[in-house]
Amino acid sequence: MSRLILASASPQRKTLLSGLGLRFEIIPSRIEEDDHPEADPRIRAQNLARLKALDVHALHRDATVIGCDTLVVASDGTLLEKPKDDADARRMLMLQSGKTSLVHSAVCVVDASGNTHEGLSTSSVTFKKLSTKEIDWWIESGLWKDRSGGFQIDGLGQLMIQSITGDWTGIVGLPVFLLGELLEKAGYRIQ
Repeated sequence: MSRLILASASPQRKTLLSGLGLRFEIIPSRIEEDDHPEADPRIRAQNLARLKALDVHALHRDATVIGCDTLVVASDGTLLEKPKDDADARRMLMLQSGKTSLVHSAVCVVDASGNTHEGLSTSSVTFKKLSTKEIDWWIESGLWKDRSGGFQIDGLGQLMIQSITGDWTGIVGLPVFLLGELLEKAGYRIQ
């Protein structure tokens, strides 16, 4: 069995992958997400997941590498990546308040032979109508940092969410069911 590498420093992805009982290493990719020109969020997420996995695999050719990317799209079609600052996070929350956003979570597994196995999980998140006080509380918490859309579906962020449709783990950032299918296709046995 080849080494397994997660090409992400995300603590949420680490927690989800650890929950599967797998032994793995964390080696974040060097890909700059902001530099990617693709506008379509589904294609963008898939391209970034692939680029991240291939970037790490190029340095660790004996390994099976998992690359991920998660993008949020507001109900009006606005792409909501990671907020740049407090004001940007506030704008994102106001845009999503009382509305439903789509979350596209892409996974790419590069096997030890260099073959790619890719997929996309799309879920929806419906926010409660957020008061100014609730938005202020969330901004002050700092938990919006490094989170696409400026929110989290795990931990305290759940207090802002009315409902979800789809894969909770995909909204967190690593769709576990999809990952299992891709690892199997890559010949990496989980069980």
